[in-house]
Amino acid sequence: MDMNEIKEIFFQECEEQLAELESGLLKLNDGDRDPETVNAVFRAVHSIKGGAGAFGLDDLVAFAHVFETTLDCVRSNKLEPTQDVLKVMLKSADVLADLTNAARDGGSVDESRSRGLVKELEALANGELPSPSALAEAPAPKAAAKPVPAAAAPTPKPTDDSGFQPVPFSFDDFGGEGDAGSDMPAYEVIFKPRYELYSKGNDATLLLRDLSRLGEMTIYCNSDALPGLDELDPEGAYFFWNVTLKTDKGEDAIRTVFEFAEWDCELTVKPVEEARAEATSNDELPMVPVPFDLSILDESGAAEDVSGTAAAETAAAVAAAETASNVTQMAAAAARVEKKESAAAAAAAANAAAAQNNAAGAGQTIRVDLDRVDRLINLVGELVINQAMLSQSVIENDTTGTSSINMGLEELQQLTREIQDSVMAIRAQPVKPVFQRMSRIVREIADMTGKSIRLITEGENTEVDKTVIDKLAEPLTHMIRNAVDHGIETPEKRAAAGKNTEGTVRLTAKHRSGRILIELADDGAGINREKVRQKAIDNDLIPADSNLSDEEIDNLIFLPGFSTADKISDISGRGVGMDVVKRSIQALGGRINITSKPGHGSVFTMSLPLTLAVLDGMVVTVAGQTLVVPLTAIVETLQPEASAIHSFGANHRLISIRNSFCPLVDVGRILNFRATQANPVEGVALLVESEGGGQRALMVDAIQGQRQVVIKSLEANYTHVPGIAAATILGDGRVALILDVDAVVGASRGQSLKAEMSLAAVG
Repeated sequence: MDMNEIKEIFFQECEEQLAELESGLLKLNDGDRDPETVNAVFRAVHSIKGGAGAFGLDDLVAFAHVFETTLDCVRSNKLEPTQDVLKVMLKSADVLADLTNAARDGGSVDESRSRGLVKELEALANGELPSPSALAEAPAPKAAAKPVPAAAAPTPKPTDDSGFQPVPFSFDDFGGEGDAGSDMPAYEVIFKPRYELYSKGNDATLLLRDLSRLGEMTIYCNSDALPGLDELDPEGAYFFWNVTLKTDKGEDAIRTVFEFAEWDCELTVKPVEEARAEATSNDELPMVPVPFDLSILDESGAAEDVSGTAAAETAAAVAAAETASNVTQMAAAAARVEKKESAAAAAAAANAAAAQNNAAGAGQTIRVDLDRVDRLINLVGELVINQAMLSQSVIENDTTGTSSINMGLEELQQLTREIQDSVMAIRAQPVKPVFQRMSRIVREIADMTGKSIRLITEGENTEVDKTVIDKLAEPLTHMIRNAVDHGIETPEKRAAAGKNTEGTVRLTAKHRSGRILIELADDGAGINREKVRQKAIDNDLIPADSNLSDEEIDNLIFLPGFSTADKISDISGRGVGMDVVKRSIQALGGRINITSKPGHGSVFTMSLPLTLAVLDGMVVTVAGQTLVVPLTAIVETLQPEASAIHSFGANHRLISIRNSFCPLVDVGRILNFRATQANPVEGVALLVESEGGGQRALMVDAIQGQRQVVIKSLEANYTHVPGIAAATILGDGRVALILDVDAVVGASRGQSLKAEMSLAAVG
C-alpha cells in the first residue's frame, strides 16, 4: 500500500469524522448536554488534526488545533455551549470541512473567513466574544499553532539506503505553563503502550508533549525490550516511560492526557511518595529520573553536544519516543517487513473514534470500491434474468407442473431473490450524510438573508440505495434554498404576524409501501397563489382566462423559467430551480407534490424508489405490446362492468368504484399504440395513484402476472421515450417497457406526453 492509498483512507476517515462533528454540534445546539456528545465532537477534531499532521497538512492542523482548544474548554466546563458559541463552532466545522476538501482536491479556502473564525475561537477560549470590527481585521493564525513550523523543519536526510526519512521532532512550541514551584505536588506516571495504541493512530510522542504542558517534567525511557533489527515487528510496542511530573493540576488532569489511549496502554499515576514507598517495600530499584529539556533538540532533530549524562539520556529518551512513533506510524522502512506494511495505513487513517467503537463492540466493516459493488449488482441482475428465462423455458416444455425440475426452479427463484435482496442491502445507506449537508446550506443562506432559521431533521437513518442518495443532494439543495429565501419570512415580518422570529425548516425521511418519502416543510408564509398565477400569465405560461385549482396554481412553480423573485440575487431569482427539482426527481423514478397553506407554510413531498436497479411490477398487455407497471403505484385491479362506465364530455369516461367516480385512462390510446379507444369491458382496470394527480384507472388489455424485473436505462441504451420510464428483459428474452405512471396520468388531463415531460406538468 503506497502513501497515496494511505492518504485516501485518511480523507475517507475525515468524511466520517466531519459528519460526527456536525451531528454532535447540532445535538448540542438542540440542548443536548451529554458529556459523551461533547467528547465525540472533541474526538472528531482531534482525530482530523492528528491525521493531518502525519501528512504535513499545516493549514488544516493549525485551524484544527485552535478549534480543538476551544472545544476542550467546553469539555472542561470552562465554556458554556450557548447558541452564540455553537453558531461559531458550526461555522468552524464548515471551514474545517473546506480545508479538508482543499487538502484532498486542491484549491483554496477563504482566508479572511478562516482568520476571522480563528479569532472568534481564541476569544471564546479566553471567555469573551470579539467585536465585529476585530473579526474583520483578524490576523492570520500564529505559526505557533502548528506542531512543526515550516521554518523549523528542513528536509530530513535518509538514515539508510532504504530511503526511510525520520520525522523532525520538536516540543519548542508546546512548552509547560511556566516554571513549576518546588512545593508543587509530584506524581509518578508509568506509561506502557500496547501495539493497539499505535495501530489506532495515537502517538506516544504527542502524549508526552501534552503531558509536559502540565508542569515540570522529568522522564526516563526504558528500551530494554527493543529487539534486534532482524526481529523488529513494525506493529510492536517496545518502549515504556517513567515520568515524574510536578503539577498543581491534579491526578485527573494527568489522566485526561491519556483519555483516548487508556484502553491501549498500561497507565499508572501515583503520588511520588506512594510510588517510592511501594518500590521500597518490594525491594525494587527506582528509576533515575532525567531532566526533560524541551530545547534539547536542534533544528535537524539531533541532540546538541551538551555535557552531562543527564542531557545525553534525555536526548535518548526523546529520540526513543520519536523512534517508537516512527516504527508504528511509518512502518519502520528500515525493517522492510513487507507483510506488515498495512500497519502504516492503519496508523495514518485510524483514529480515536475507532477505539471507542471497538470498546463498544461495534460491528466490523470493510471498505469496498463502489465499482466492484456495481459489478456485483449487475451480475445478480443478469442472474435474475437468466433464472426467469430458464423458468419460462421449463414452463413452455413441461405441462405437468409437478416435475423435480419445477421444484428445483422454485428453490432457485427463492435463492435468487434472497441473493438479490442481500446484494441490494450492501448499497443501502442512510440519508443522514445528505441531510447533514443541508444544515450548512441553511446556515449560510440564513446569514445571507439576515434570517434566523432552525433546521430539524427526522428519519436520518432511513436507508435507500446509494445511487438515489447521490442524486438526491442537488434537488434537495434547490428546495432548501427556495424554502429559506422565499418561504421563511424575515424576523420582523414573523413578529408582526405573531410568529416566533426563528423560522423552522423540517426535513424528514421515512419508508412507505416500498418507497422512500422525503418531506421538506417550512412554517413560512406559504405560496402566494395570486402572485404565482399572475406571474405565469405575464410570462405567457398559461392563458389569462385559465380556471386553475389551488393545487394546479401551486404546481406552476415547477415550470421552467418560473420565479416570483422581485430581484435577482446570489440565492434565487434567475428562473432556475424548481423545474430542475422536478426533472431530477422524475429522473430518479420519483414524483413530487406540494401542499401549501397561506400564512402557515408549505410542504414538498418527494416519493422515490428505494433502488434504481430492481422493480416489483405487474406485467400487462396493451395493444399487443408488453408493459410493466410499477407495483408501488397500483392500488387495486378490477374487471369493469358496463354499468360502471360513464361517459363524460366527448372523449372522457369515468368508472364508478364504491360510490365514487374515477377517470378512466386508455393506456394504448395515450401512448399511440392504437388510434381509437378500446372497450373498457373487454380489458382490465388498474387503479393507480400519482403525486398531484389523484387516482386514475388505467385501462390495459390483460394482466400476465407479477414479477420482479431488472431496470435497464432506456436513455442510456436508446433514447428518451415519452411515457416510458425504463425497460427490462423478460423471461422469454423480450424487451418490455416500464410505464411512467405520472406521465401517463398527466397526459390524461389534456396535456401531451412531450409537454408533460418537458414542462413538468401543471397540476
